[in-house]
Amino acid sequence: MKVATYTIGCKVNQYETEAVLEMFLNKGYTVVPFSEKADVYIINTCSVTQMSDAKNRQMIRKCHRLNPNAVVAVMGCYSQVAPDEVAQIEGVDIVIGTQNRSKLLEMAEELLKNKKEANEPTVDVNATDFRVELPFEELSISRFEGHTRAFIKIQDGCSQFCSYCIIPYARGPVRSRTLESLRNEVEKVANMGFLEVVLVGIHLASYGKDLEPRVTLKDAVSAASSVEKIKRVRLGSLDPMYLSDEVIKALSENQKFCRHFHLSLQSGSDSVLKRMNRKYTTDEYMEIVDTIRKYMPDCAITTDVMVGFPGETEEEFLESLEFVRSVGFSRIHVFPFSPRKGTVAYKMKDQIENSVKKERVDRMIALGMDLEQRFLGSMTGKVLDVLCEKDCVGYTGNYVKVVVNEEDFKEGELILVRITGVTGNECIGERI
Repeated sequence: MKVATYTIGCKVNQYETEAVLEMFLNKGYTVVPFSEKADVYIINTCSVTQMSDAKNRQMIRKCHRLNPNAVVAVMGCYSQVAPDEVAQIEGVDIVIGTQNRSKLLEMAEELLKNKKEANEPTVDVNATDFRVELPFEELSISRFEGHTRAFIKIQDGCSQFCSYCIIPYARGPVRSRTLESLRNEVEKVANMGFLEVVLVGIHLASYGKDLEPRVTLKDAVSAASSVEKIKRVRLGSLDPMYLSDEVIKALSENQKFCRHFHLSLQSGSDSVLKRMNRKYTTDEYMEIVDTIRKYMPDCAITTDVMVGFPGETEEEFLESLEFVRSVGFSRIHVFPFSPRKGTVAYKMKDQIENSVKKERVDRMIALGMDLEQRFLGSMTGKVLDVLCEKDCVGYTGNYVKVVVNEEDFKEGELILVRITGVTGNECIGERI
């Protein structure tokens, strides 16, 4: 039997797809590219933007065209928030949300046996209820095809309720992986030869809030770092308000911790941040950035910036532009506001025209490219460790992409490189 997968969205989704795929591999299935004919197709969906939803539907219809007799299973955030809509798409056989993914293999095999008798899709989606405590769904991975870094999911759920975001409704309340389970999985991937792990979650800063005894993200980093064979520990996207002076200092003293934070900003205007229901001001954000740079001067700080939020004036956009410039991010991901039904922002007045959003996206991207060039240029002359990937390319601890002039280049190897220059959005280096 052949199985194919397609993942839309974040690193957490990528981890979950790999974990589900591993269940099929352990039962003897063969993995084939998504563009080929398979017996089972699994689409892991995202619902952050309208574009994500459109992509979800496109890929679902594609696999049905490839093999009308295949079992088509759809899971993830889109399935969770719109299960009936997903079930109505031609060809869909199984709809699973953001829980119960461990059932997917059994459900698919049952359908493979009795496909002709199945008249309607099987829908297994539990309604999101923040009054009910949910366990962390233990999924495990022993392979990371095409990666030199191992992603470890340690947290799920979000209770922040930013006014534009559908994710709390899709992912439910906060739940965390235990430190023992985390360490066991890190040991497993270390024994597979991985030197770097990336700890990921839906709202990573909330890690441990639901555990007894109470632990924090700092404890998770320490647990991962305690595995001897692991040389680098990196964090996924992070809410800035977790980073107190004490936490930043402790992380800086951990030699395995990667000097890179992806701190979600969303806007550099305090009035827009308030309408977004973000839990910080620009002054608080800048104070955290200054503290990071005090303890880790070469630390890369990347971020996400949303433009065109309802009511965003030209003055507010200029405030955001100036704040981004003053922070001096090493890289920014820019995207326009996308109204999500069911969120507070969906009903807000003064929605911004798409043409204005596009123009603001272009201006913010241009600034981001300039800031990235400045940061890359500041690396020239420095000696940094680089984790080798394919084609003589690797990444430093502070997430700089480096092309290395080296014939003896082994994928997955950690080497010392002197940065000699910049080309495009990459640095050039020579092995020491």
